[in-house]
Amino acid sequence: MSGVSDFMDQVQSFDLAELDFERIGVWPLAGRIFVAMICVALVFGITYYMFISDLKISLENEISEEATLKASFESKAFQSANLVAYRRQMQEMEDSFGALLKQLPSDTEVPGLLEDIDEKGSESGLAISKIELQEEKSEEFYVELPISITVHGGYHDLGGFVSGVAGMPRIVTLHDYDINSGERGELTMNIVAKTYRYKSQDD
Repeated sequence: MSGVSDFMDQVQSFDLAELDFERIGVWPLAGRIFVAMICVALVFGITYYMFISDLKISLENEISEEATLKASFESKAFQSANLVAYRRQMQEMEDSFGALLKQLPSDTEVPGLLEDIDEKGSESGLAISKIELQEEKSEEFYVELPISITVHGGYHDLGGFVSGVAGMPRIVTLHDYDINSGERGELTMNIVAKTYRYKSQDD
């Protein structure tokens, strides 16, 4: 115990300002221990700064990358699990698109379409004075084919004609209604029917 007591007395009486750094070998034991502790602390501090802090940053980057990879894996796993449903939905969309294309007349079917419109007019009891193709209008994915129509007849006959044309198997839309009263209460209707065809690469 006396050795420990002597060492504590040296520590308490130790004054760094009184020490000569050129004669460190003859310093009291407490002084040498103190300097050694400072050196050890410096070594640990430099080691942490140079190596451990870099390892910590690298670990944080790895943790962040792990989270990104995990999210990517979960997304791909979800897509894989739903691949069959996606393919089925794509097939349904292709079938629907094909069915719509079949409703669009080709160039060779346009005369038949005009005949069908003329037939709808006759079935409705109308007198058709004009069915005339207008200039085509090209859009991004389709070509619009306007048809100018002028018919004469009664109010209910006009309604039957419009309903008949709108219900045709081919896609036909009606635009620009213009109805005027003629002689003896007869009505004259000018209307534009528009049908469409798919725009091929040659258009």
